[in-house]
Amino acid sequence: MKNFNRNKESIGITHWLRDYAKNAGSVGYVVGLSGGIDSTLVARLAVNAVGAPNVIGVIMPIHSPVADEIDAFKVALHLGIKTIYVDLKPTYDTMIKISKLDLGKLEKANIKARLRMTALYAVAGKRNMLVAGTGNKSEDMIGYFTKYGDGGVDVLPIAEYYKWEVKEMAKCFGIPIELVERTPTAALWEGQTDEDEIGMSYEVLDKILYYLETGEEYPDIDILHADKVEKVKKMIKDNKHKTEYPPSYRRK
Repeated sequence: MKNFNRNKESIGITHWLRDYAKNAGSVGYVVGLSGGIDSTLVARLAVNAVGAPNVIGVIMPIHSPVADEIDAFKVALHLGIKTIYVDLKPTYDTMIKISKLDLGKLEKANIKARLRMTALYAVAGKRNMLVAGTGNKSEDMIGYFTKYGDGGVDVLPIAEYYKWEVKEMAKCFGIPIELVERTPTAALWEGQTDEDEIGMSYEVLDKILYYLETGEEYPDIDILHADKVEKVKKMIKDNKHKTEYPPSYRRK
């Protein structure tokens, strides 16, 4: 893939976040911290934009691995930001119980994402802050997010950047390498990883998306990945309802 100037891009995002908060009359930003690279980078950019005192990291476990919580706290400590710990497990368990529905793994995962969105907006609303989303381009293009869950945010600072670009920007900020290289997961169920769900590595996904967007091919994308190209095209098509504003009926 073509190189990009990670310093220039990060400065551009920082200025954009600063201006957006100012124009919105907002104090700063709230970020859901998972300990992963996307939320870590967004929190770092928010700190650069409005200062650490004006950024809050919200940690929201729902039957989540303790290791993820530890990583999230490490991020907050590294960035010097305040954290709010919201244990959503009791709320989630009660919701599953009272629904009396035989919910599948995906339905339960979506409930987790939407509960977290609700918690983020409760924190943000109380403090006159904005919710900063952590979705990147690789995920947004294929609709790999929960509608009104992690897709329900006020701003998307890194939605124009592929996963590999997110990693490069993170490195230029000195974000701990173990977080940069951590296996991407939303911890929606035991053993869940983003790449397993997507059906391919982010490296392959990024190259295919870049090819579909620009028409430029790479030497290592050959006929062996033809099935994956079709899979990505199908994800884009099937999840169009996520990536576009909800349609409304137009009166005649």
